[in-house]
Amino acid sequence: MTPSRTRSPLRDVARRAVQGELISVAQRLFGEHGYEDTTVDAIATAAGMSRRSFFRYFSSKEELVLGKYELVGEQLQDALQARPDDEPLWDALQAMFAAISGKAVPDASAQTVHAIERVVEESPSLRAGYLYRLDVMQRLLVAEARDRAVRAGVPYAEDDPTPEALVGSAFACMTAARTVAASAEASWEDTVARAMGVIRHDPYRNTSRR
Repeated sequence: MTPSRTRSPLRDVARRAVQGELISVAQRLFGEHGYEDTTVDAIATAAGMSRRSFFRYFSSKEELVLGKYELVGEQLQDALQARPDDEPLWDALQAMFAAISGKAVPDASAQTVHAIERVVEESPSLRAGYLYRLDVMQRLLVAEARDRAVRAGVPYAEDDPTPEALVGSAFACMTAARTVAASAEASWEDTVARAMGVIRHDPYRNTSRR
């Protein structure tokens, strides 16, 4: 079943804002004290809420770490929806990544973000949760890619793998950029743009129908 998402009511927007603030606070504490030594109580206190309130937004510290990727998935879908329907899909995907740069955890330093990425890589359960959310993100964006083609008046045939191929390639670039940026402590946005540029210069990019 292909996932879909409608616009959230105001209370859901407010909930996501609180979740984003908790993620930001937690990542700062992880950077200062390490993931293992940062407790839920410490996160809640630093965010100015009770432990009970924390659990209204996340069921555990692990879920909070992975919650960042759920927010990113929503931001990616919003960013792709904001692109012109007649824009070539590869261009729209690159602009989508540029549009969300720094939004998930706007106050986190590059060093903090890279440190948390390493925590996710080194934890089997966190990495499994990350990969699951990555798959959900891709399916959301494939559905949006097909919808935008319909709106542009040039829908993909049901058996045309172009949107899956291009979204998958874009996510491969994102994953490559994530790995390289973390190891070199480089800018993620610059690295993903460079990675997508590699594909742009390959004839494969011309499989976009628009």
